[in-house]
Parts: sequence; structure tokens; C-alpha cells
Amino acid sequence: MRAVGSAPGRPDHAALAALVAENEASLVALRRDLHAHPELSWNEHRTTSALVERLAAAGLEPRVAPTGTGVLCDIGTTGPLVALRGDIDALPLTDTKAVPYRSMVDGACHACGHDVHTAATLGAGLALARHLEATGQPGRVRLIFQPAEEAVPGGAVSLVAEGVMHGVEAIFALHCDPTLEVGHVGVAAGPITSAADQLDIVLHGRGGHTGRPHRTADLVHIAARVVVDLPMSLGRLSDPRDGLNVTFGAIHAGDAPNVIPTEARLLGSLRASGRGAWEAAPALIPKLLAAIIEPLGATWELDHRVGAPPIVNDAWAVGLVERAADQVVGPGGVGPTAQSAGGEDFAWYADHAPSGYLRLGVRPPGGPEVDIHASSFDVDERAIAIGARLLAGAAAEALAELA
Repeated sequence: MRAVGSAPGRPDHAALAALVAENEASLVALRRDLHAHPELSWNEHRTTSALVERLAAAGLEPRVAPTGTGVLCDIGTTGPLVALRGDIDALPLTDTKAVPYRSMVDGACHACGHDVHTAATLGAGLALARHLEATGQPGRVRLIFQPAEEAVPGGAVSLVAEGVMHGVEAIFALHCDPTLEVGHVGVAAGPITSAADQLDIVLHGRGGHTGRPHRTADLVHIAARVVVDLPMSLGRLSDPRDGLNVTFGAIHAGDAPNVIPTEARLLGSLRASGRGAWEAAPALIPKLLAAIIEPLGATWELDHRVGAPPIVNDAWAVGLVERAADQVVGPGGVGPTAQSAGGEDFAWYADHAPSGYLRLGVRPPGGPEVDIHASSFDVDERAIAIGARLLAGAAAEALAELA
């Protein structure tokens, strides 16, 4: 199956492209089906069944992940093992698009592109299975269709604990990027996402009349102090290069203008571009909260839900992604990408094997830039086959190097 002009021992990207093309229509149909029937974290039962059905129909042996949703499927029998990960859950928001495949589930929408990730990962796996069988090339590929990427903690923690990374020598994944037009790819070695945790802070204190705040623990005032002082203090106690910060998205306190409440609640997210400050934060934040809150007479509770560290792409794995991308979109379609403030639990896999996490252009040429997590988010569906070819190509490059 070697293409004319391909180098001995190198992957046959033309053959992989042809195999992906054979399934492109069905991959688009799958993406639209998933988009119309989104499922939230840990409830991806229909999605799981659909993937099992399609993999089994191709003669593979998928199995439901130990987490109860999600799918694992090993391809090949001998040789080095690489993994491809696609996340399968949706976001809790309403789909506002006027398209035939608009979400039919109230309050759930694939506004982050996980339906595209799932279809592309499936397309890559199906192509690689046929390619390895036809060529006899040694190598194994583990498909990880992961549940609950949007949860905190995400599904990656559970799957890693179940041993899905055992023996894996490289892992690849992609994410939709609406800042890039379809046919373009962003990739870079080093940190590419940020750490992301969630904070739930509850304040308690003696309430009373707003005319006599000195007889109370003025929780609205204290909550305001937390919102201002906690981020500022974190910035003074951590390396600025680590970008440690807390931003609050919700404050709930009181119901009347002349009543000081007895409880207040603050919900926020912690972000860090560097891993060191992120790892230190769980010990540092309680000390700062105590210093801010307790002198003003209140008590407090903190639920610090750990999300994920930054994804740190491996230079070798990124080189393989770039090599594959040159074949898929051409050198002019491959460019660097900056570290984002978004979090992604793919980082937990990257702790166990060299990782190549790439950003897939999904915006129609000349079209408006609609951010991920927007209720009207959509993609140019040509990106699905491109993503499948990129993942298949990167995996094949890795197998060739590791053989």
C-alpha cells in the first residue's frame, strides 16, 4: 500500500487519507447524530452505545470503560502501543443554532466540539485498523473515548487510575479551535493549556441589621474582601510566570437591603499557567482565606475541586504531529499556537506518556469567529476528516519511530 514517493519505513499518509475518505460521510453523520443527542458528563450512555456499535461493525472489539460510560478499543496485536483520545460529553447549555442537527435535549449542547473530537478519533481508529491489517506493520493503537471531560474532576483521572495508560508510549488528541479556519492546525511543544480548578467558598456569621454592622459578621463586606484580596494575595505569593489567579463567577448573599445575612457563598475558578504554583495553591488558599475572613468575625468552608494541571506537550510527539500535518494540510497550514487559559484533563494522560495535543481549525473560511462554549458554536464539517487524518497520521508516525 506504499504511495509513490513515500520513504521506506515511513507511514503511508496517502493510504490513510483514502481510508478516512471512505468513511467521511458516515463520520459526518455520526457527528450530527451526537450533536442532536448530547449527553452530559457521566451520562453518555447513548453515545457509548453508538461507538460500541460502530467499532464492533468494523470487526473490532470495543469495551465499555470501567467508568460505566466511555469506550476503550485496542487495535493490533503486537508492537509498540500508542493511544488516541476523544472526549464524548456535552456542556450544560441550550443550543441556539437553527440547523437540522440542533440539540434535541433541553439544556445540553456540544458547544465545545466534543462531537467532532469523537468522530475524528473514530475515523482515525477505523483507518488505522485497516491500514495495520493490510500492511502487516507491527504496532497497536488504543482508542480512548473518554467520558466527563467537562466535569471536575474529569473522566481522565478515573481512566488513568484504571490503567488505560499502562504500556502506552505516546498519546495524541485534538481540540476544535474556532480562531483557525478549516484546513489549519495549531501545535506547539511545552505548556499548551492551563491548570483549572473550581472553588466553592461558604461564609458563616452572625447576621443582623445593616444599621448595626458592628454587631454582626458583615458577610457581604467579607465576601467582597475575598473577591478582591484573594487574587491579589495569590499574585504576591507566587511566581508571576506561573500565572496563578482566581476569578469569581458567582456570589450569593442575602435577600434584603437592610438585613446582613448569616451565610454567603462564592463560586470561582483557579487558573495557573505553571504547574508549580498550581500544586502549591491547595495549601496556600486556606491560609489566605483564614487571614482575610477570621479577623472580621466569620467562619468559612472551602471545597477546592482539583481539575487538571497544564498540558505540557512533548517536543518529540509534537514533531510527529507536525510531520503528519505537513502531509494532511501542507506546511502552510501548520502554525504555532499559544498557551491558553483553558483547562483540559488530557493533562493527566500526558503525565504518563509523551503527548501531542493539537488545535484543529474548524471555522469556515471567512466565517465569523464563534467561541467554544457559546450556545451557537458550530464547525465546518470538513474538519472531521482532517482531524481523523491528523490523528491517524500522528499515530502512524509514532509507531514507525517506536518499532
